[in-house]
Amino acid sequence: SIMESVPLAGRIAGFNRQKPESGIPLHSDGNNMWLTCQMGIKVPPPITNEAGEEVPSAHIRVGPETRHWEEGQCLLYDTTYEHETFNAHPTDERVVLHVDFFNTIKMSKLEIDVLQYIYDMREQFMKAEGVAKVGAQVL
Repeated sequence: SIMESVPLAGRIAGFNRQKPESGIPLHSDGNNMWLTCQMGIKVPPPITNEAGEEVPSAHIRVGPETRHWEEGQCLLYDTTYEHETFNAHPTDERVVLHVDFFNTIKMSKLEIDVLQYIYDMREQFMKAEGVAKVGAQVL
């Protein structure tokens, strides 16, 4: 599975839906432990703005950059930065596959080894508690 192929277990994997004409307010996760990858599954079609131009209807803004989802394409971002989303389409929802995983880009080998040790211990504990498989699940 995708979660088993990502270094160190992720904290969440699932599908995020955003209703038409709705948004997620500006926020930050407050730490740099995580990276988020979102792949467009169902992206609403473009809309026409006040100037009569066709523009993408769903966006995410991370820091100063605004991006738009495309079906089958991934956006990777650091949730340390303030981010928000909006789906301006009047009738179509936006659906993305959302996966959070540890931000190992700036970690030393020792830090990665320590996190792996913690997750290995967590997995052993969960198995001892009767959970058959932890590696491919978000608990």
